[in-house]
Amino acid sequence: MSKEMRVPTVGESISEVTVGQWFKKDGDLVQLDEVLCELESDKATFEFPAEASGILRIKANVGDTVEIGGLVCTIEESASAPSSAPAPAAAPAAAPAATSAPAGIREMIVPTVGESITEVTLANWLKKDGDLVTLDEIIAEVDSDKATFELPAEATGILRQVAKEGDVLEIGGLICRIEVGGSVAAPTAAAPAPTAPVAAPTSTTENYATGHASPAASKILAEKGIPAATVAGTGKDGRVTKEDAMGASAPAAATAPAANPSAAPAASPAVMATGSTARSQRREKMSSLRKTVSRRLVAVKNETAMLTTFNEVNMKPIMDLRSKFKDQFKEKHGVGLGFMSFFTKAVCVALQEWPAVNAQIDGNELVFNDFCDISVAVSAPKGLVVPVIRNAENLSFDQIEKEIVRLAGKARDNKLSIEEMTGGTFTITNGGVFGSMMSTPIINAPQSAILGMHNIVERPIAENGQVVIRPMMYLALSYDHRIIDGRESVSFLVRVKQLLEDPTRLMFGV
Repeated sequence: MSKEMRVPTVGESISEVTVGQWFKKDGDLVQLDEVLCELESDKATFEFPAEASGILRIKANVGDTVEIGGLVCTIEESASAPSSAPAPAAAPAAAPAATSAPAGIREMIVPTVGESITEVTLANWLKKDGDLVTLDEIIAEVDSDKATFELPAEATGILRQVAKEGDVLEIGGLICRIEVGGSVAAPTAAAPAPTAPVAAPTSTTENYATGHASPAASKILAEKGIPAATVAGTGKDGRVTKEDAMGASAPAAATAPAANPSAAPAASPAVMATGSTARSQRREKMSSLRKTVSRRLVAVKNETAMLTTFNEVNMKPIMDLRSKFKDQFKEKHGVGLGFMSFFTKAVCVALQEWPAVNAQIDGNELVFNDFCDISVAVSAPKGLVVPVIRNAENLSFDQIEKEIVRLAGKARDNKLSIEEMTGGTFTITNGGVFGSMMSTPIINAPQSAILGMHNIVERPIAENGQVVIRPMMYLALSYDHRIIDGRESVSFLVRVKQLLEDPTRLMFGV
């Protein structure tokens, strides 16, 4: 009897997947729930587990594109019993390990991480192939187009890696196997070996985590050009943490010129003469997050009637208010009083007065929201992410500031969940923190508008018939002209300006 295995439904907008890689060969004996291959969609990678035990017959090869419901492979269930019997006889020496391992193989597949996520990328392995892992121990880190999450072991045993770092896996795709019965065989096999007593101390002092950098630390070290292996890790089992990376310096680069002080001047004329040593190139694969962001930004430019309107805000009233109450605010609420809470409150008031700016297009219908879920653009190590402040219209200044601090911290550590980054109705982005004076931000689809903040610059302005110097900020509102007219967009931005230049209006709702 053959069991047909077909591509499952992985998301509303996903119609086809690509076979990434097979972890089992045609004709192999597979166990129930064992990961067979990885399937990739345009959003995520997931594992494809076996739905029965038996002999695998592959129907779709690596690189083949298969529609949802299409046949991937078949499993001959009737052949599972006879084929498993001769296996111990073929390898009598390994009988003690083989009898326990096949019966206890646990296949780990890519879990469902969100409705719209169909594939993920295996960022890095935290355990090596053949390592002993324990239940719930983090063994790998996986990237989707929206977030990074950790993959815990689903059993205790010997890890057998199936997917490699950088592989794109579909939801349900096979990542690895854990030989549950192999946890006892591994130490007993090493015990009688004469070299085991010498190797044992090394494995206890240095394991998979030693010298391994976390995602945030890897980003920082890459920017500094420092190999992770040269940094002493203070994390668990010697793992390099974000703090280690921030405090690390490049000793090799600094030591080389110091050791050969005369070599540098000698090499300089040659470099200047040829001019060839500075012409190097480096290539790296785009992450799933970067590819998805790129695709969506291009789609927004092509599919919306995007237009940008500008205004300027005198920031002196807010700055005076912050200077007056920031110490008391922080002492009472335990969080600093920043500009974002003022902008968020002002935006929420304006959105409720001009609901079209808070709406979106769904097919031939306009969807108006009576709530304000404000997305805040955050620059994370792996790219731009946009976590959401839910029901911001009902939050106080301190609640908004606390939520921004919480979401920004999770973004920097790549710990944001899919739920925390979906469902926003309006976006605020602050390019001013990087020194931007003016920009035309791109709409965060399916939203219809985005507010761009910029740097604060002291400029001369006319005030009450006199020229005075004031801290000014340009504001930019990009909007979809299909749903938002010029009257609504300009009036919305003017209302935001009015509330920011007289922040007491926010207190009284006028």
